[in-house]
Amino acid sequence: MTTEKNKLNVRKGDTVMVISGKDAGKKGKVLEVIPSKNRIVVEKTNIVKKHQKPTKSIPQGGIMDQEAPINVSNVMLFCSECNSVTRRSMKITGEGKVRVCKKCGHNLPDKEKK
Repeated sequence: MTTEKNKLNVRKGDTVMVISGKDAGKKGKVLEVIPSKNRIVVEKTNIVKKHQKPTKSIPQGGIMDQEAPINVSNVMLFCSECNSVTRRSMKITGEGKVRVCKKCGHNLPDKEKK
């Protein structure tokens, strides 16, 4: 196995649109990124049923709906400025590298770095 880290074009908190699969056309926020498997979890897409045993936090248990990971190649970044899907480009500014929409040139929202 290789130990190299996969570089993904999306980050947690980005807005993406699903472009293929059963949820094609849906927009949502990225909840989780799994670079080792090239997968992401998008809110309200790829909903699966999970059988939950009763616990202290969920005393009744039952069948729950939850989002499952999808391949990152099935989504594209969504630019709210030009209101369409786009690829991302990098631009060097005074404050460092920033992600930019390839279509309109608008800066993509960047989550605060820790």
